[in-house]
Parts: sequence; C-alpha cells; structure tokens
Amino acid sequence: MEPKKPFELVVREHGPTVLRVCRAVLGVHDAEDGWSETFLSALKAYPELPAGANVQAWLVTIAHRKSIDIVRSRNRQPVPVDELPVRPSGLGIPGDGHRDVLDAVGQLPPKQRRAVAYHYLAGLPYKDVAGLLGGTPDAARRAGADGVKALRAILTENTDSSLSYVKEETP
Repeated sequence: MEPKKPFELVVREHGPTVLRVCRAVLGVHDAEDGWSETFLSALKAYPELPAGANVQAWLVTIAHRKSIDIVRSRNRQPVPVDELPVRPSGLGIPGDGHRDVLDAVGQLPPKQRRAVAYHYLAGLPYKDVAGLLGGTPDAARRAGADGVKALRAILTENTDSSLSYVKEETP
C-alpha cells in the first residue's frame, strides 16, 4: 500500500476539482470560501484518513457538506426590506392570547418548567430534554408529565375561580 502524500500535494492535485464542486453548488462568488472551508476541514482530518482511501471522493464529500453549510448560513441571514409586513405572529410569543398558559408555566417548579418548555413548546424528544436537564430520558418524561398535570390543575383552578367570579356577579 502506498503511503499518504503530503497534504500540500493533495491540495495541488485535487484543488481544481474541489473548486469546481464549490462553484457548481455555491456559484462563483462563494466558491472560494467553500474551497477554503473544505481544505481547512480536510487538513484537520487528514492525519486520521487511512492510507488507501480515495482522497478525491473524500474531499468532494467535504466540499459538498461545506457548501451546504454555506448555503444554509446564507439562507439564515436577514434580508433588508423597506417596510416590515404587518401580521400577527404565530410563534407563541407572550401577548398573543395565551397569557394564562404562560403564567401557569411560570408557576411550575424549574425542572418541570424546563421539561415542558423543551418537549412541548420546542418539540425536542425526551432523549434531548434529558441531556439538557442532566438526567435520564425517563426522568425527563416524568418531569414533563408531572408538569403537564400541574398545568392542568393550575389552569382548571384559574378557570373555575374566574367562572365563580362571573357566577357571583350575575343575578
């Protein structure tokens, strides 16, 4: 088996191919950034690359992934506009008509509050919630279930008390 080439020779040999891939995915203006990102990442990983590996395929894969990262990053950039559109937000931001639910969530113990927020509001699976809370997925599931149970009790209590208030005032 042939030993690995010095990285400088790898760049010289495969640089044009990587640049063509970056230009195809990113266009002319961002291709050089993609090329640079590819070879910076490849330089870090090159020592672990097996001696008989297909270096060109490996570099093209890195270029493809780096190009996608650049496209995603570009898509997240804000676009300046002259005037903001007027429309209500559907993101569940305080003040959007769910104040009672947000107030009730604020009354929960910290672990239950975070479990409810991460799982039910952010949509994370319990495995990820457990990583954030510092416990097991079962413990995160239990905290979430306890939090929802407590929320139901708080919201039912608030609804009953507001109904009793209404009942008392009506003749």
